[in-house]
Parts: sequence; structure tokens; C-alpha cells
Amino acid sequence: MRWMSTQDAPTEKTEEEKAAIKAAREARKAEKEQQKAEKKAKKAAEAAAREEAERIHEVNYLSYEEQDNYEPFGDMTRTMSRSRTGREFALVDELETKYKPGDKVWLRGRLDSIRVKGGSCFLVLRQDSFNTVQACFFKDKENPEFSKKMIKYLKSLTVESVVDLEGTLTESEVRSCSVKSVELQIGRIHSVTKAASILPFSVEDASRSEAEVDASQETDRPFPRLGQELRLDNRWMDLRAPANNAIMRVQSMICQLFRESLYSQGFIEIHTPKLIAGESESGAGVFTTDYFGTTACLAQSPQLYKQMAISSDLTRVFEIGPVFRAEKSHTRRHLCEFTGLDLEMAITDHYMETLEVIHNMFKHIFTNLESRMAKELVVIREQYASEPCTFTDEPCVIHWPEAMEILESEGFDIGDGMGDLSGAMELALGRVIKEKYGTDFFMLDKYPMEIRPFYTMPDPEDPKSSNSYDIFIRGQEICSGAQRCHDPDLVTELLKEKGIEAGEGLESYIESFRHGVPPHAGAGIGLERVVFLYLGLDNVRKASMFPRDPNRCTP
Repeated sequence: MRWMSTQDAPTEKTEEEKAAIKAAREARKAEKEQQKAEKKAKKAAEAAAREEAERIHEVNYLSYEEQDNYEPFGDMTRTMSRSRTGREFALVDELETKYKPGDKVWLRGRLDSIRVKGGSCFLVLRQDSFNTVQACFFKDKENPEFSKKMIKYLKSLTVESVVDLEGTLTESEVRSCSVKSVELQIGRIHSVTKAASILPFSVEDASRSEAEVDASQETDRPFPRLGQELRLDNRWMDLRAPANNAIMRVQSMICQLFRESLYSQGFIEIHTPKLIAGESESGAGVFTTDYFGTTACLAQSPQLYKQMAISSDLTRVFEIGPVFRAEKSHTRRHLCEFTGLDLEMAITDHYMETLEVIHNMFKHIFTNLESRMAKELVVIREQYASEPCTFTDEPCVIHWPEAMEILESEGFDIGDGMGDLSGAMELALGRVIKEKYGTDFFMLDKYPMEIRPFYTMPDPEDPKSSNSYDIFIRGQEICSGAQRCHDPDLVTELLKEKGIEAGEGLESYIESFRHGVPPHAGAGIGLERVVFLYLGLDNVRKASMFPRDPNRCTP
């Protein structure tokens, strides 16, 4: 055994030495931590620099003259009328006629579709619903960083967004767009407002015909069938479909042609109250509202006031305005609010004077719709099949007794011939009239007095008959009218016969006759009905921008 000497034994560290060792160890640790933090900070700075370099900033586009100072991609800052930029925007439907290849143009439109693959992008810009043009972008090998950011931005765009695009026109053959001989090479693109990435349905799906949807159901990729309620809940989307958008344009043109014809025939336009003291139409439901402690009604028609206009020596008047009917009708041709095309005129001898005016007016509408709205009608008829409405040169007027004979021969039980027509009767009558007279448009007069309003003039030869008429397109009623009873004593008598009290609203109406009024006649036409039937639609709601029915008061 070897004994350890006292010299070989380890000496114990002093407190100072221990503190020094500890301090050195902590210093080394702190140095490592600092190096680690510096390395991390360097990486973060490099990542931030890369992110900043790749970031696509909003573009505050204030002036075309300063355009070169703005990034050629990126969302526009919110348009808040900061400045007039000086850009001149082109129309898509003028690209092939007003411009030539090589021209640089600005366009604003909706992003109809977009496809980005690798270093290329193809998109379709849609303007005014049915004018479309293709635009494309291809990677620039000489400027890869710019191309990378442009592709990144293009990928971020969502369908239905509103975008501004500047591009150069180049010759091309494009089958899928309305502009077929040119396309745009994208130089600059900005989103003005972005659409949500998930939409209730696509405009493409909303644009398909029933026949197309039906035919797809047996395939591997059936098209979705969009229900009426889904469409109406998102009506602004539904109206972007080319045919539905064109329907609204046709509706607008009908109003314009209605005005044109009546102005040319000596009419003036009037504007009557829609808040009235009592019902304006007997037998029609009425909406009521509080009117400073009393009850007022929403006008079911301008009937009383357009007659009082005649008493005011405004001898030929018309109005385009809202009509309200509180009727729980859940049919494809009834609405609780619609637009009335109303007219009233003094007559000399006979209500046929008014029917001739109305016939001339509808001839003007039918003829000019086909010529002025040819493009829109093609688009509509691609989705909703129909033929132009046929009509006679002179009014085709069918008398009630002839109509009863036709319906009886068609197997209908007409009873005593004094009842109103059912929908089936109207359609059958329309079919026979088309076969017999070659017209979709006709007038039926001499309705039974008991089914007409109190202000209708009775037939002088038969008190059970009346000087009233309805007008039909394709076997469905679009218009009701009559010679009005202008004799105040006879009006009072007719009110009593129908059990109607001459309340506050009717007293002034009758009083206007006591002060002298010319004989007169008129008609009330449903605008949406005309659109619906002229275009052969399956539901009047398609002819109303935002329809109101017993189950719908929004949007």
C-alpha cells in the first residue's frame, strides 16, 4: 500500500478562484447566447428583408402621369374620391372596332375566370354582364423577380372581383369570349374591390339553361340546379348572369318605348300619390299604415287620380309607378308589389279610341324591342327559349260572347257565362286565338259587369255587360281597362250595388266629376307581366329586380 503524502493531496480552491471560474463559465455561456441571438436576429432580418422584397403593397393610384412611380400590381387603396386619375377606360364591346393591335388600353370589369399555371396566366374580364375579353401574362425571363411577384398577385385575385387592367391589344383567336379577334397582354393590374373567395354560387352556373342542366344530370359531372329561393336570396349575383341582366335591360327599354309612343300620341306623364285615404281598387287586398294617427293605404293603382287628372283638363296622361296588392297569391304570375304602366285619356265617342292608342303603343314596343334590343334578346333566348311576339296590324278585339263559345267548344264548363276566366281558360283562349287569327296579342272586351270594378261604364245595350277589356300576350292577361263611368250619380249607384261605402277617398273623386269631366277610358298594365310573357319566362319573379311576394320582403 502506497501512502499519499500531504504534497500529493489537491489543494482546495479559494473563494476568489471559485468566483473567477464561475464568472468565466457564465461569460462563455453569455457569449454563446449572444452569438445565438445575433444569428437568430440575422436570420429574422434576412427573412423580413425577403418578405418585404416579396410583399405586394397597396397602390395609391392618384394620377396617370405618375403611373410609372406605382407598382404594376397590387390592390388599389380604397376609392374615396381622392383625385381624378386621368385614365381613359375603354369599353370591351368596342375593342374590335375602335382600337387596333398594338394599342394600350385601360379596362375596368369583373374577373370572370382566371387560370394560373407555372409562369403563365389566362383570365377573362367581364363588363356589363355579357361583354368578355381574354387577357394573359407570361413570365419574363429577363425580369424574373417582377414576373414572380406578378404571378403571385394574379394568384391572389378572386373571381367576381372588380379589377382595373392595363394591357396591349394583340391579335388572337378566342372562342370563349365575346371579343374573338384580339386579347390583352397584361402590363398592369389592380383589384379595385375584392370579392369573397367563397360565393353562394357561380355566375356560370346561374347562366345555364334548364335544358343544359337536365342533360348534364346523367353525366359524370352534373351541373348544379340553382333553386329559385337561393337565386332570390342573392339576387345581385343572379342578375350578373348575362340573360338575367339582359332581362332588366329589356324591362328598361319597355318603359322607354311606352313613354315614346304615348308622348308621340299627345300624352303627358304624371305622378300620383301612393299614400291614399282609402282603397283604389275594389276586390284587391290593400296594405295599410299609420298616417299621423289615421289609417292610410298604399295605392293599389293610380286609378282614381288619373281619372281626376282628366277632370283637371289633362286630357291624355300616363304614369309609370309602383302598385301594391296585399294578396296572398303564391302563383308564378303574381307579385305584391309591381310596376304599373298606366294611361288614361278623354274620348270623343267610344272606348275603341283608347284600344287603338294602346294597340299602337304595343306595336311600337314589340317592333322596337326586336330591333333595338337584338343583342340582349339573343342572350336571353339562349337561356330562356322564346319566339318574337306575333301581332296584327289593326287591333284584334274578341268580344265576350265569342270567347265563351270558344271555351265551351274547348270543353270548359262556363256556367251562365258571367264568371271570370281561370288561368286554364285564358291559356286555351290564347291558343285558339293564335290558331284562328295568327296573333299572340289580342284584346277581350265586354266583360260581365259584376266582375269588374265600380268605376266601369256599363254596356248601354246590356246592363249585365260592360265597356271593359283585358289585353293578353300568349294567352295570359297583362292589362285591364275600361271606359270609366264619368257620371257622378251613376258612380254612386254602382258603389251601392257593390256594397262599397263612398268614404273620404272616394268623396273627392266623385266631387271631381260633379264639377264636370269629359268621357274617358284607360288601362293599367303590369310591367313585369309584359316582360315575363313577352320573353316566355316561367316565373314573373325573373322579370322583377327584387320581387315582393307573400313570403319575401328582402333583399
